[in-house]
Amino acid sequence: MELQGTHIPDKILQNRNKRISEQHLLEEVQEIFDREQIKDDLILKNITEGIETESNSLKFDFLETSKIYHLSDIEKICIDYRLRFLNSSLFKSELPYEAISKIKHLEKIHETKLEGFKIMAPAKLFKLKNADDPLLFAPIGNQYYYLIHSWGKDLHPFRKLMMWPFKNLENFILLLLVVSFFLTTLVPEGMFSQKQTTTEFLVIFLFMFKWIAGLAIYFGFKKGKNFSEAIWRSKFYNA
Repeated sequence: MELQGTHIPDKILQNRNKRISEQHLLEEVQEIFDREQIKDDLILKNITEGIETESNSLKFDFLETSKIYHLSDIEKICIDYRLRFLNSSLFKSELPYEAISKIKHLEKIHETKLEGFKIMAPAKLFKLKNADDPLLFAPIGNQYYYLIHSWGKDLHPFRKLMMWPFKNLENFILLLLVVSFFLTTLVPEGMFSQKQTTTEFLVIFLFMFKWIAGLAIYFGFKKGKNFSEAIWRSKFYNA
């Protein structure tokens, strides 16, 4: 006669059923879920309301150095990639649950309530007033911020290069000069005289630059655009 093996899941189930009924078990689990949902709602409310604070009380021994950034580090990346670093209350996209989960974990191990959340992301992801990789930060004092979570798709590999002309006025003028020079070389040599001289080339180049710069200034003012150095912490779309 072959003996049957002991099926542990059945034994656990039998022991559980002796201890508590299914109805009471479901009620206990539901109570746990309700408590966790309340915590989630409070964290989400805190993020969407964007309570301002300069620091959070975190335990030094539990901090990861790879997630600590000074405001100057954040500023450089925002300017290079034309991103905004703003209060979480202005963020209009959906916050992933993983971010809330990480906040709950940090609050538990640091025994504190986190406030003053900031988000680094492209301007299109914020609800900006009219005047592709979000990162969620919490302040820890003295202009230092702790990275809690990042999500979404990575930025385009050429975004830094594409945004380089809009970093500051000097870069933008250099771009206009290069474009003007390129367009000047496309002007047929015999268009104004049989043989184009260096002086004529420079005159055409200056007129071309004036034309390109005029268009850039017109559309720049019309759209209310500004350089990355000036807008990385601006709450206004046309700042």
